[in-house]
Amino acid sequence: METNNQNPHELAGQATPLSWYDRMVNSFVLKLGVIFILTLMTLIPLSLVNDLIAERKNREERVTRDISSKWGSAQVVSSPILALPYKFIEESVKKDATGKDFIVHTQVEDWVFILPEMADAKVDVNPEYLQRGIYQSVVYNSKMQIRGAFGKINWDNINVNPEAINWSQVKLIVGVLDVKGLSVPPKINFANQDYGVQINGQLFNLFPNNIIADLKLTKEEDLNAPYAISYELKGSKSFNFLPLANQNKLDIKGNWGHPSFNGGYLPDHREVQDSAFSAVWNIPSFGRKLASYWVGQREIYHFQNADLSEETIDYIPEESGASGTVRNHIATDRDMVQVNFLPEVNNYQKTTRVAKYGILVIMLTFASLFFTEIIKKQRIHIIQYILIAAAMVLFYSLLLAISEHLGFNLAYFIAACATTGLIASFILMITKHKTTALLFAGILSLFYLFIYVLMQLRDYSLIAGTIGIFIILAVLMRVSTKVNWNQFEKKS
Repeated sequence: METNNQNPHELAGQATPLSWYDRMVNSFVLKLGVIFILTLMTLIPLSLVNDLIAERKNREERVTRDISSKWGSAQVVSSPILALPYKFIEESVKKDATGKDFIVHTQVEDWVFILPEMADAKVDVNPEYLQRGIYQSVVYNSKMQIRGAFGKINWDNINVNPEAINWSQVKLIVGVLDVKGLSVPPKINFANQDYGVQINGQLFNLFPNNIIADLKLTKEEDLNAPYAISYELKGSKSFNFLPLANQNKLDIKGNWGHPSFNGGYLPDHREVQDSAFSAVWNIPSFGRKLASYWVGQREIYHFQNADLSEETIDYIPEESGASGTVRNHIATDRDMVQVNFLPEVNNYQKTTRVAKYGILVIMLTFASLFFTEIIKKQRIHIIQYILIAAAMVLFYSLLLAISEHLGFNLAYFIAACATTGLIASFILMITKHKTTALLFAGILSLFYLFIYVLMQLRDYSLIAGTIGIFIILAVLMRVSTKVNWNQFEKKS
């Protein structure tokens, strides 16, 4: 019979080998891999946050469009055009009952259209916010006056006999995009005589809405008389002017501190203050798509009304026709002067930009937490990492919700303080060490401050962000050299 001769004290002194499961659970390398996977998984809730931001932004745009439809849309105003009716005899060949050809003479009426020699426009625009619920839209009232004159016509260039012109039926036409914005009928003066107007007449298809005045001239020389047109026009988001004269001057003033000058022409002179701006354009006809005069009706412009909410980029729209090809005689946004009245702060745009840095902030936070775990020799469970990630994702929902009521800057401060306080108190409960919790709160605060500064820099955000991340990486590399990565591995 065999007996166990081992000393019980020797058995007690032997180390119990770790199982494969215990090795896996206590492996920092494995935990680092799990943290990396968890970081990637946070992209899922971050994408849901981005969807929420987009949904709220779309909601705001629907409200803005509804306000614009009732107040007045982004307006386009043009220089005036003269329309001269004339009649001519058109010959056509037809066959009689016997099959013989015979000539038919038909009297046809057409129009000669003339662009002005000069147009001098002065605009006084007063933008303001119009509120609906938690949303607000930029609308404006404007007063505009256009003065100028028409030049002489070279009839040989258009193959029209001036004696065929019916001077008593000459019309002056001005285009306005949305006539709903007209507070009162426009006033038109030609040759020192006031004329009444009809709006949206069906005679012409030059503009989306045509304002027409019957001039009742007597002879060709009357065309050289001066004209004056005045409006009181309401609109929203942007004011657009289509320069059609051979020489155009546009002078715009307004009580808005955040104008954006776009379209095809930048102002020759501009002055932008905190609550007012002024700008002057001098535009010759060299790049104009239309001749000084032509025969037959045609569409003058196609307004794309592109979204110009981006603050950092002066958008120049691409030309496109309904068929996908450019129709050379049709003006587009590129051929207009555009003044866009940007809101002082675009909450959804800034929140979207902040959310794009979400994965970076979470990754840096996890890295800081992981180093804290190693240096302080305090194990933090992966479930606790998940809870911290959830709190950091919730930051963006807090920012979105609060910014709709209090504005972006205050909302960012509140959301950052709330998230930092929540995570710091959680770290305190885990580590039971106040200094560690305060240090982590400081690190997280620096991350949020770093992102906020990037939001304010605009044109310099790329270089500032790159330098900042480089410095953070250098700090992490420095800290990693002070750690013995094998000190926490249990031996078998």
